[in-house]
Amino acid sequence: MSGIWVFGYGSIMWNPGFSYKTKKTCFILGWERRFWQASSDHRGTESLPGRVVTLSQKKYSRCWGVAYNIDQRCENKVLESLDLREKNGYERIAIIATSLLGRSFDCLTYVAGPNNPYYSEEASLERVARQINRARGPSGTNAEYITSMIRELRRLGVYDQHVESIFKRLGGGAID
Repeated sequence: MSGIWVFGYGSIMWNPGFSYKTKKTCFILGWERRFWQASSDHRGTESLPGRVVTLSQKKYSRCWGVAYNIDQRCENKVLESLDLREKNGYERIAIIATSLLGRSFDCLTYVAGPNNPYYSEEASLERVARQINRARGPSGTNAEYITSMIRELRRLGVYDQHVESIFKRLGGGAID
């Protein structure tokens, strides 16, 4: 396979914002998706930040998402664009993803760890849901973000307990 792969587990799943050669559903081992990152640049503001997902390491966990294969000629442009998009506390890291066929391959993804000023692990699910319900930023409402995530995860056939629990607290129900 030529070109790099980029793994998306949040908004990149449904809105990559870059062109790609192909995409595939896959998972990464030892990571879980969590609403532990405040967003003052996309789904909230400095005065009322929203919440977006990041990855947290957890043994035996699996985080499902979508990997995109980027043409070698576009790699630098795509990575520069993603570095700017994910600037609010995220770092680019190398990971190994596994496809539905069981093939493992190298990927890049973005993780916002506990050493950034927007990291917010401590809140209860109820508090996270209230924050999501109130927040709005340049990319839209925070409620639209989680609804789009639920829609994409369900399209992939993935149940994510953490995301579903917060969505339920928002009064989430049927997704078209």
